[in-house]
Amino acid sequence: MANRRLMDRKESLWGRIKRIALTDVGALMRGLNAEDLENMERVLIEADFGVANTVELTQALEDEVRRGKLKTEADLRNALEGRLAALLNGRVDPGAIARAEPGPTVVLMVGVNGTGKTTTAAKLARRLQREGRKVLLAAADTYRAGAIAQLQIWAGRLDIPCVAGEPGGDPASVVYNAIDAAGSRGLDTIIVDTAGRLHTQEGLMDELRKVVRVAGRRQPGAPHETLLVLDGTVGQNAVQQGKLFAQAVSPTGIVVTKLDGSARGGAVAALRRELDLPIRFLGVGEGVDDLEPFDPHRFAAHLLAEEPG
Repeated sequence: MANRRLMDRKESLWGRIKRIALTDVGALMRGLNAEDLENMERVLIEADFGVANTVELTQALEDEVRRGKLKTEADLRNALEGRLAALLNGRVDPGAIARAEPGPTVVLMVGVNGTGKTTTAAKLARRLQREGRKVLLAAADTYRAGAIAQLQIWAGRLDIPCVAGEPGGDPASVVYNAIDAAGSRGLDTIIVDTAGRLHTQEGLMDELRKVVRVAGRRQPGAPHETLLVLDGTVGQNAVQQGKLFAQAVSPTGIVVTKLDGSARGGAVAALRRELDLPIRFLGVGEGVDDLEPFDPHRFAAHLLAEEPG
C-alpha cells in the first residue's frame, strides 16, 4: 500500500508517544499528570500538528483517561486515531474533480516554487485519463521556460495535448487559448499549471488573480477547481503559504506533496485545520501514479501505526 511509505522513519509517531509521554506504565491507571501531558504535547508539536490541534487532542485524551475510558495503550492509540481522523475529515469524496456542464472544466494548480506543482498536474491528468476524461494541459507558468518544457514532456508521455505560451508571455492568454482549444477538440477537462509564485510577491499574485478573471470570462464558473499544492515537509511554513494564497484565489482543496518518506505527517492535520480546506490528494512518490485521494481514516491509522514503514 502506497500510504505505508508515509511512515518511513526510524521511529513511528506512536512509538515516540509511548517512549516519551508514557514512560510510566501506570500512567493511564492513575491518570495523565502535567508532565505526561507536556511530553505528549511536545511530541505532537515536533510532528507539526500545530498548537491548536495539539491542545485539542491532548485535552480530549486527558478527559477520557480521567473518566476511566482509556485503560490500555491500545485504548489510547485507538482514541487518538479516531480524534485525528475526525480532525482530518473534510469531504465525502476528496478525489472527485468537478465537472462543468457544459464543459470544459478548468482545474487551476497554484502554489509556490518547489512544491511539485507541475508534476502534480501531470499526475492528476493521468488520474482523470483513467476515469475516461479527455484532458488538456495548459502550461501557464510562462516565467520559467523549464516549467513549460517539463509539462510538455509530461503531455507527450501521457499522449495528451498541451497548450503553451512563449517564455515571458501572458499566463492569462495561455488559459484563454487553452479553453478555446479544448472546446474545438471536444476535450472536457483543462489542467492549468501556473507559475510557482512566491506568496510575498504581490505583482505575481495579481497575475494569478488575472488568470482567474480571464478564465471566468471565457468559461462560466471557471476555474471550477483550484487546487493548492503544498509541500508537507515544510510544516508551519506551508500553513502560512496557504493562508496568503487563499487571500488571492479561492482554493477548493489542498494537495500535500513529498509525503513519500520523511515528511512529518502532523503537518497535514495542521493544514486541514488552519486553512479550513479539505485535503484532496496526497503526493506519495515521484511516479505518475503516485497521487492518492485523501482518506482521513487510513492516514490516521498509518500515522499512528505501531511500527514505521
